[in-house]
Amino acid sequence: MVELQTPQLDNVFHALGDATRRQMLRELSAGERTVGQLAEPFAISLQAASKHIKSLENAGLVRREVRGRTHVCHLEPGPLASAHEWLSYYRRFWNDRLDILERLLREEDARAKADKPRKPKGDDR
Repeated sequence: MVELQTPQLDNVFHALGDATRRQMLRELSAGERTVGQLAEPFAISLQAASKHIKSLENAGLVRREVRGRTHVCHLEPGPLASAHEWLSYYRRFWNDRLDILERLLREEDARAKADKPRKPKGDDR
């Protein structure tokens, strides 16, 4: 079973568990943004945005750079790869189970068709 660095993975999933933070990551995927730019679409204070960004930083998903009085954020996609790897195990798990279920249902359908009595030709009853 896939067990990656549990504390980091916990932080990543915690960070991804909030829609505001997921949208911030999406914005950062297009390039660097200031804290103000990240806060703008949500009509939240800079302090609230900073708390969200701190959660993303704790997960290693964002790097903040201070330029004078401006805080600029950059996406750090590495931890997303770890989360993707963890989720991939379960995608394979469920795909395998669903493939087995599909095979069993097809076999059951084939047996039902084979067991179904056929009407003789010319029998209109």
